[in-house]
Amino acid sequence: MDVHEILEKTVTGLGYELVDIERSPRGRVLRVFIDRPERPRGVDVEDCALVSNHLSRVLAVEDVDYDRLEVSSPGLDRLLKKASDFERFAGAEITLKLRLPSSGRRNFSGTLGGVSDGKVRLRTDAGDMDVELDNIDRARLVPRFETMKSGGKPV
Repeated sequence: MDVHEILEKTVTGLGYELVDIERSPRGRVLRVFIDRPERPRGVDVEDCALVSNHLSRVLAVEDVDYDRLEVSSPGLDRLLKKASDFERFAGAEITLKLRLPSSGRRNFSGTLGGVSDGKVRLRTDAGDMDVELDNIDRARLVPRFETMKSGGKPV
């Protein structure tokens, strides 16, 4: 089994979603991003510690060579990679970069309209567009911050 398969099997077996994996250029640092889709606020420090402890043992048994393991949440600007990500976050604002340009552009932002038949629907200021899932190089959620006034109402 390769590292991705080991991580996917272990993380999902613990009840979490494996969002992404990063390796440093020399492969010495292994970063694992996890989430809990059923929890609106995602994962917390205890979740990351639990997964980290479990992965440390599994990676030792599987003889995976690394110096440091980092387990964290995907963050507010999480990557969207799988079709299920684009479906789950329908209605959210996203930015995306295409592999091949569309209308002379590669970078777009707008409201995610979901995914259907391998195409991601994006509502932009210029209108709606469909993008092939295979043509998306990188897609991220745009974080929304609401500050509160002293009266407890959003600004």
